[in-house]
Amino acid sequence: MKVVMLGNNTKKEIEKRLQIVASAGNLSRADGTVTQVIENHKDYETNLKLARAIVGYGHKSISEHDYLVFALEDVTPIIEQIIIGYRLTSFTIKSRRNVDFRSVGFYVPNFKDENGNVLKNNKELQKKYKFYMQSLFDKYGELVDEEIPVEDCRYILPYSYHSNIIMGCDANELLNMTSDMLYGSISHIDEVHELGEKLATMIKKYVPYLERALNNEQDKEYYNDTLGFLDDLVKKVDINKASLLDKVYMTDYTIDPDWKVLVSTLMARYQYSYDEAEKLLHQLVDSNKNIKRDIMKSILRKKNQRELEQATYTFQIPISLAVLTHLTRHRMHSLMIPDFTSFNLENYITPETVASNHKNEYDEIFANNKSMRDYFKSQGVRNEDLIYFLLSGNACNVTTTMNARNLEWISRMRCCNKAQWEIRNIANQMVDYAKKVSPLIGECLGPTCQVLGYCPEGKDSCKNRGVVIKRKES
Repeated sequence: MKVVMLGNNTKKEIEKRLQIVASAGNLSRADGTVTQVIENHKDYETNLKLARAIVGYGHKSISEHDYLVFALEDVTPIIEQIIIGYRLTSFTIKSRRNVDFRSVGFYVPNFKDENGNVLKNNKELQKKYKFYMQSLFDKYGELVDEEIPVEDCRYILPYSYHSNIIMGCDANELLNMTSDMLYGSISHIDEVHELGEKLATMIKKYVPYLERALNNEQDKEYYNDTLGFLDDLVKKVDINKASLLDKVYMTDYTIDPDWKVLVSTLMARYQYSYDEAEKLLHQLVDSNKNIKRDIMKSILRKKNQRELEQATYTFQIPISLAVLTHLTRHRMHSLMIPDFTSFNLENYITPETVASNHKNEYDEIFANNKSMRDYFKSQGVRNEDLIYFLLSGNACNVTTTMNARNLEWISRMRCCNKAQWEIRNIANQMVDYAKKVSPLIGECLGPTCQVLGYCPEGKDSCKNRGVVIKRKES
């Protein structure tokens, strides 16, 4: 693993960043304009003392004016999924849809017991692990050579493969991420803890006003597993393993979402109470039967569509690890996914291109993988080191709640014919549910060519001329 800070790391740049943060901390209590306040904060040591004190009081938002960009080299998708889960990070990742990953290399953990001690037979286990992991990469390469799409071959890639990422975040989010990696439940994963230590070193060097705040996070109660008491209780009453859902389900939604959006529009524009806005909307409908559609179409043409955010939908979604990040990366929704250590390796998704000629072989790969994981577990290997036996095709059920505006944006990208097939299928099902309960909002859901009549992909367009390929009914 290699972590490099990209710019903003010279002595002059560090002092300038700290000047901005300290000025932000003093702005609300200082005389003069903001530029005058900044001009008055030129002394590095004074700024450092002030920023440390203000952050120490709990006012960490001043550090959000400090932005940093990192290169993360040869980390696994475990790291990738974790950092994407931080909603205020920005990231660019090497695509498994376009790049042959057979030679990227993979992570080899030191195998430890439940108490964190390296097992006596660690070297033997590592040797067996390396041979097995390489066999998966070799099989992946064979499928690629058969001209099966790379995006489908990756479903057998183990979660030990190396990923490369450019990540940007403000200093406050960096603090949250680093403290979780050092002290939270994910800190028990050695690779994650290693990244936390590297980021902590960088905080000490490049963001020194946060060093004390980071140290103070140690032993905080909120890092404990507060729901751990449930595990034994559930084991006593739950006799079946959770199975993978057969499709997307909508489990909850705003009652009458179309009406809620339209009423909220009138409330905001004319400052009516809810009752007054409802009464007005009824009167408008009585005089113009098309008014509801006209208002909704007008909302669609706006850049700021806050009205759509008044309607929400909750979905439970079966999804593979291969495309989980495609969903996670859409920041403005409340996504809940299981811990990596709790995945059922019997659950997986099979690409059609692989199933057509390699179904038995594919099933055998996943069965053998579970057997290999179980062998390592029988040797006393802790769960945190077994996560690298996850294959990209392994799947889980996730739950998310999103508003109509976010669903609109997701549908633009993920219902497109160019989107990866699994996430496109998921997005289409979500849209179908939303259309049933909110037909007016539903008119603005779908790929850009279908809703707005044009394709933004330029020369990369699917050349469908605004006609979306009819999908199979679920």
